[in-house]
Amino acid sequence: MSESDHGGNETAVSVINAEGTGAALLLCEHASAYIPGRYGDLGLRPEWRQSHAAWDPGALALARMLSTELDSPLVAGRVSRLVYDINRPPEAEAAMPVRSEVVEIPGNANLTPAQRAERVETVYRPFCEAVDRLLADRPRAIVTVHSFTPVYHGETRSTEIGILHDSDSRLADVMLAQPAEDGRQVDRNKPYGPGDGVTHSLKLHGISRGLPNVMIEVRNDLLTTLEDVQAIAIELLAMLRPALAAIPAEVTDA
Repeated sequence: MSESDHGGNETAVSVINAEGTGAALLLCEHASAYIPGRYGDLGLRPEWRQSHAAWDPGALALARMLSTELDSPLVAGRVSRLVYDINRPPEAEAAMPVRSEVVEIPGNANLTPAQRAERVETVYRPFCEAVDRLLADRPRAIVTVHSFTPVYHGETRSTEIGILHDSDSRLADVMLAQPAEDGRQVDRNKPYGPGDGVTHSLKLHGISRGLPNVMIEVRNDLLTTLEDVQAIAIELLAMLRPALAAIPAEVTDA
């Protein structure tokens, strides 16, 4: 399934269900493989521009289902992470990577300070500002939704669902305490953890405000069809709902 074609739309961010009243604000930073025309093709072959290096396949469909079921707003990136990885701060080398796993990205090599600043202002800032606006209206728990490849650098990953956190493990602890589906491999801080630099959004939007936060990673071979996504959404809701219900009212009350 593909959520990557935006038909030339240059908008860097989508806000879905903005009026939702749920306790969470959902983020999907890597929702799209779209590369705006001003960046050409970044020097990449078509297959790489649609690969997991460019986006998180299935993550947006999953985030949309969670948004509907939780009645929660969803902020989704509409530009490939190969242009700018929204889950990285502007000063990070990985924000505009010159290499992703085995893929060299010629269009990101030797960027000038002005070129880097342009991507920050047109891709990263609009996403952050959308999050800021929603949280200004009502503080909420931050839940970010991602997918990951089953094989990375030649290594097969046994993790199927990862529940990731940084210094604030409130949501993760409750989620991981819920019984998993039979045979489902659910792990804490796998396939990534804070040491891999993946918790930028959690720190920026959640921890800095004292808001509970968690990052969900789902292996993308479990998100191939609509039925797959629905099944995973049901599993995640069984973990998320108790976690969100455990948040003291004063934490998210405006």
